Amino acid sequence: MKLKEQNILFLTRSMALGGTENVILQLCEILKPEVNKIVVCSSGGVNEEKLKNKGIKHIKIEDIENKNPLTIIKNIKSIKRIIKEESITIIHSHHRMAAMYANLISNKNIIKLANTHNTFTNKKLLTKLAYKNTKIIAVGEQVKKNLTDFYGINKEKITVINNAIKPFDGRITVDKEVEKYKKAGYTIIANVGRLSEQKGMEYFIEAAEIINRKNKMAKFLIIGSGQDEEKLKTMVKEKKLENEIIFMGYRSDIQNLMSQVDFVVLSSLWEGLPLTPIEAFSVGKTIIATSVDGTIEIVKNGENGFLVEPRNSEKLAEKVIELIENKEKRKQFENNAKKTYETEFSFEKLKKQYLDYYNEIIKKG
Repeated sequence: MKLKEQNILFLTRSMALGGTENVILQLCEILKPEVNKIVVCSSGGVNEEKLKNKGIKHIKIEDIENKNPLTIIKNIKSIKRIIKEESITIIHSHHRMAAMYANLISNKNIIKLANTHNTFTNKKLLTKLAYKNTKIIAVGEQVKKNLTDFYGINKEKITVINNAIKPFDGRITVDKEVEKYKKAGYTIIANVGRLSEQKGMEYFIEAAEIINRKNKMAKFLIIGSGQDEEKLKTMVKEKKLENEIIFMGYRSDIQNLMSQVDFVVLSSLWEGLPLTPIEAFSVGKTIIATSVDGTIEIVKNGENGFLVEPRNSEKLAEKVIELIENKEKRKQFENNAKKTYETEFSFEKLKKQYLDYYNEIIKKG
């Protein structure tokens, strides 16, 4: 069979907000003109609307993270039915449990692929079973290293395809709040991500407190939503930083908004290959990021940004102050950041790599 004859099932936990969901949307855009059919199967979320706009069918199932035996049985029946009714030839999973379901359900004639988006040090047996008889795409070299070194998965099964971001079209829609602060002479620093433990937003808030003692002309944007939102807002209130730290909520125009700030911070505690630095680089902005996992594959300390150790608010504050005060260095980093995006993380490169990969695995069968 050729690529044009394939019916692909993307199996994932949800179509909520996040890097994994963004990758699935990108793959739908890349593969839709090249294959016969794409179906996405998940517990749903706000990105269902984007799938609909792309003409991609979404079928809702129970949350695959739910280990309740009745839920598992229900999902097995649902996915089996979907595979049969949609004549699925390739299952491309985007979660360990999704890969497990694919292995439990599919027959030997179905090609099984799995994207791994993060590094982990848990559920070793589950992970090895989930990826048995599955070809793996790691989003970065550190993710591949995690799979081989910690989980003992054969490196020959793993292909690295870096995450990427479509180029910004340059059409800026001015954010009135950001514009107000810029006109008043503030330096604007943005931290973008899901408001969860992984993103380490509390350390960004602590750094903002340190910076505010030394420089009153900085504003800090937290862009995103998530389960820790109220906890973080309480923290800001207790530190009396409500006027300095602005919660922007979820935004669908990240590149547009990033293009209007001065630079970006990523305070994560762990990452696979994060999209935030790539998004910043795509609009010519530099970043201060924590030196975790896949982030170090994108951000080169002292070249296109700064790297600091995670959970170190003081060091983070120190580097933010350095970029505020040294505009020449910031400009140098910005130029190098744009070059990094164009040579290593462009959407065209991602598109070619995935199409080449799919054609190759279909040829091998």
